[in-house]
Amino acid sequence: MPLSLRRGRVTAIVEEHEGLIRLEVDGAACVAYPQLTGPVEVDDEVLVNVQAQELGLGSGGFDVLYANLTRGLEQPAADEAHVMKLPYTPLQWAERHAEEDGELAAGLDGTPVVCCSLHSQVAPVCAGLEGKRVAYVQLPGGALSVALSDTVRLLRSRGLLAVTTSAGPCFGGDVEAVGVPSALAWAVQDGCEAMVCAIGPGIVGTGTSLGHGGLAAADAANATAALGGRPVLAARISSADERDRHRGVSHHTRAVLSLCRGGVAVAWPAGLEAPDWVEPRSEVDVDEWREACVGLPLSHMGRGPDEEPWFFAAAFAAGKLARSLAG
Repeated sequence: MPLSLRRGRVTAIVEEHEGLIRLEVDGAACVAYPQLTGPVEVDDEVLVNVQAQELGLGSGGFDVLYANLTRGLEQPAADEAHVMKLPYTPLQWAERHAEEDGELAAGLDGTPVVCCSLHSQVAPVCAGLEGKRVAYVQLPGGALSVALSDTVRLLRSRGLLAVTTSAGPCFGGDVEAVGVPSALAWAVQDGCEAMVCAIGPGIVGTGTSLGHGGLAAADAANATAALGGRPVLAARISSADERDRHRGVSHHTRAVLSLCRGGVAVAWPAGLEAPDWVEPRSEVDVDEWREACVGLPLSHMGRGPDEEPWFFAAAFAAGKLARSLAG
């Protein structure tokens, strides 16, 4: 299907953050990534990608600014950048990547890596890792822009994340990486004591066991094990009503485990009965998870910690287990 673009004019600037602008185009909600489009001001003439909204697929309830015709054309490439993001597509652009700056660490030397299948697990995972120098690695499978995540921005302001890396087609981290292995190797070389790998907000989903973005967690776990790290899987557990197909341990977690080649441990909240297939698992005392997560954004499919206590407790367990492995 071709791109669905429309012309419009910027009618309001709602919020500005590093790497992200929330705005309105002809009164409709939109986001812009100035790293790609250049600066945006009220009354600029722009092109907006509206396809997700037109098809009812959603993109968080907003359109995406594709080009700023007023001030965003002929933008210079990043200095000394030789690697393309989204190569050979209409949106290709060059970014400097970590791999261009010399050899990276040869392995992870036992460093723990928490592998998440949903972005909403990131905040409680980082709460469990408090006190460690932590890198966030954004994986493809959800939103590609690191800047879109309000959660990551807050975690950095709280000191729960030290650096961010964007792997593969993801973009906007402190460091760009060609893939997950090099992102992990860079983080170890940077002195990080643990890493958290997750897809961005939202998830690519088709309703099939092998066709959802959460499987990126398996890629991260396999890369971690192959490089001599210690992969920890954050289990997706739901307390929702019986009509929810994710009730109990989600089929997403089962699909991720089916693709892991070994070495991964599933962090499991002590006191919660586990299905036999959740193996190998490590039980973690999570009595303090609520206190540790105070002030953090806790929302999963529109449900909070009172509605989904085990979801957030399980993610906290993964961070706490990784913290113990970091020494």
